[in-house]
Amino acid sequence: MREEVQDRFGNTIYLTDERWKHIVKSHYQLNGHRAEVLKAVRLGKRTQDVVLPYKFYYNYPIQFLTPFQEIEVVIVFRWRQNQPNNFIVTAYPV
Repeated sequence: MREEVQDRFGNTIYLTDERWKHIVKSHYQLNGHRAEVLKAVRLGKRTQDVVLPYKFYYNYPIQFLTPFQEIEVVIVFRWRQNQPNNFIVTAYPV
């Protein structure tokens, strides 16, 4: 399954089941919190990677995973066949 959301800048970004399995395998604390990860993309603060200009980080505050204070979502912005192909690579609590 593929879920799409729009960030605050109007970019469509998607999350696949394959990427979600990677996220919860590596960061088990986010298991059951897929909606919150997508919310971080919709509402979070965005910063661009200084080395890889196509890579962005979205941070959003959380209160449900003590002692963590934010979810950070890593997104790659690319183009495929003249269409945007923006996808979530990973996410983790910080």
